[in-house]
Amino acid sequence: MLTELRVRNFAIIESVSLPLAGGLNVLTGETGAGKSIIVGALSLLLGERASVDSIRTGADRAVVEGVFDAAAQPALLSLLDERGIDVDDGTVVLRREIASTGRTRAWINGCGTTASVLAEVGRLAVNLHGQREAETLLDPDAQRRILDAFSEASEDAERVRARWEELGAITREIESLARRRADAERRADYLRHVAAEVEEAKLREGEDVALEEEARRLEHADELRSLVSGISALLDGGEESVLPRLAQGGKALISAQRMDPSLARMQELFDGAYYSLEELSRQLDEYAASVELDPARLEEVQRRRDLIFRLGKKYGPSLEDVIRTGREARAELDLVDGADFDLRELEQRREQALAALRKEAAALTRRRTAGAKKLSRAVGELLPALGMPHGKFMAVLAPREEIAATGAEDVEFQVALNVGHDARALARVASGGELSRLMLALETILARVDHVPTLIFDEVDAGIGGRVGLQVGDTMRRVAGKHQVLAITHLAQIAARAHHHIVVIKGERSGVTTTDTRIVTGDERVREIARMLGGDSESEVSLAHARELLAGGQG
Repeated sequence: MLTELRVRNFAIIESVSLPLAGGLNVLTGETGAGKSIIVGALSLLLGERASVDSIRTGADRAVVEGVFDAAAQPALLSLLDERGIDVDDGTVVLRREIASTGRTRAWINGCGTTASVLAEVGRLAVNLHGQREAETLLDPDAQRRILDAFSEASEDAERVRARWEELGAITREIESLARRRADAERRADYLRHVAAEVEEAKLREGEDVALEEEARRLEHADELRSLVSGISALLDGGEESVLPRLAQGGKALISAQRMDPSLARMQELFDGAYYSLEELSRQLDEYAASVELDPARLEEVQRRRDLIFRLGKKYGPSLEDVIRTGREARAELDLVDGADFDLRELEQRREQALAALRKEAAALTRRRTAGAKKLSRAVGELLPALGMPHGKFMAVLAPREEIAATGAEDVEFQVALNVGHDARALARVASGGELSRLMLALETILARVDHVPTLIFDEVDAGIGGRVGLQVGDTMRRVAGKHQVLAITHLAQIAARAHHHIVVIKGERSGVTTTDTRIVTGDERVREIARMLGGDSESEVSLAHARELLAGGQG
């Protein structure tokens, strides 16, 4: 639960520390004192968009900090552990800062984080209900989620979504395969021509380069043989050529070593040079012998090069492109031949997935049907106590023609608030104040399945008063038996039901309007209740009325 909210330099607040307790906390004060500003600061802490306009005049930054006791919230502690955030003794401190430069920063237990992570944490820690939040009741998705939570069907809903997505993936695979097969069938004649032409050519990667080199050798065979033979003759073509003369030099070097053994190291160099030239001479002879005038082979090479050039113009530009095009054409033709088998297999999988989806959707429908009856009855029983004596509430299931990701039916909340009127959708019937009280009724019912520890109601008392206000206060107090509740209210009847009463006071400091808070108990609380009743907070009549309200609300 939220144990303390600290706000500094936010709107008209200079510095406020708001200690909160378990049970029902109420925040009261004159209109314009800053009650809603405190709620706004809390919204900022829970990830709402920040604005430099929120910074107090003259300050360079606004800071909001909340201290939570999360010891009894394993889901929240698990989330923080996944984010690598340490938690000691279950205490979680959220902090949000807005600088006048527009920069915003956020921390959890001193670790830097983002507004989106604050929002994740906030969703597990606090539910904020105001006029705006109550309007989420008009959203069909929100209505469906509320019913699923009450019916303990959220896991069933997730299984339906998973099965629906599985069916969708198989369906898309079938559609893709069918499209590719149809395309291949339209192009079949062309593909057969391409595959046959490329396959018949029996192309090899790198063949174009090898043919080009061979063509150059064949075209210059006479000149090549003449040049190479000349080099070979220079090396070993007679007594005056290089190798015989080197042989004579070798004998002289051996003689010189007898006189100076240190010349032995020269012998190694000499031998290496001699053997290298000898090997070069041998290879030149072999090359010269291999170079032949072969017009027939040259013609064959040129034909092959022309074929590769033509195929490159059609399917290239490179030889590798031609080979790949041939393979792809053959693969598309194979698709035409094999697609029927693949489609039959996919259709079987789709039927199995559809059967599984129908089974999961039917289980979800059964849970929702039972839950809708119970929720309708439970909320309907609360409506008279919330100022809607003739109110009827119904959670209606409307079957869909096809199962969707959300199940086999749509969920719609309907109400009839006046005698003789048929139930209609909330959006067509309920006012803002009625929506807020319907939200309160739902929260009362959902208290046993809702694991969010702190509920905040901002002016849920809109449009009510008198005895209805007392009934709303009693309802909030009952909800506070399972949740920490913070209510911002103008009604003395609700404030009198609180376990913990905080007054927001607007004043002035150094010529600038500011907001402060004060916990009131005893006589001070009696006077605040008397003020809220609209009487003289010092008159005995008003004070007596306030004491009577307080006495009746503390049971």
